[in-house]
Amino acid sequence: MIVLLDNGHGGLINSKYQTKGKRSPIWDDGSQLFEGEFNRAIVNGIIQELTRLNIPYVNIAPEYRDVRLETRVKRANGYPSKKCFYLSIHANAGGGKGSEIFTSPGDTKSDKIATIFGHAYKNEFPNKILRTDFTDGDLDKERRFYVLTKTKMPAILTENFFMDNEEECKTLLMTKEGREKIIRYHIDAIIRTKVDVFNETAPIN
Repeated sequence: MIVLLDNGHGGLINSKYQTKGKRSPIWDDGSQLFEGEFNRAIVNGIIQELTRLNIPYVNIAPEYRDVRLETRVKRANGYPSKKCFYLSIHANAGGGKGSEIFTSPGDTKSDKIATIFGHAYKNEFPNKILRTDFTDGDLDKERRFYVLTKTKMPAILTENFFMDNEEECKTLLMTKEGREKIIRYHIDAIIRTKVDVFNETAPIN
């Protein structure tokens, strides 16, 4: 199993954020979150753990510039679809709270992976909301996001808390402890996916 990691949006180059919008408000203490920086921090933490566990991965967009969605998908589709799954990392916005997991519409292998991620999230964050949609029988939300519909392999997108929710932003998205917990839930889900979906042995911790 190869994990194709996608840190959404651009990062910071010479202290300049590369993506319009996609940031928290400036809070009263002057702090602000840039989503692309957060996404890269989470992906880098996942990479560190996957390396330690000897689980193969590819960073689809290692650049700090904002790589086009078409380019991300083209890179991903260069890998064998039956051996990979695509994981896109984001922080949410829009005045809510909690986290969400998205797949493309329809009953696919992505749904099974999303359910594994949902359970791992609740294990790590038992007191936090997982925003779900069980109308089709499983917990993921389904949208026609480009990276979910154009990739040839199973693909999920995680929206990790709300950067415009001051409590979630300042206690989870902007703290070392919060980021470590977000990384840990993703790692736990990746290991379970390796075993339950790709029928491979669990790595030795």
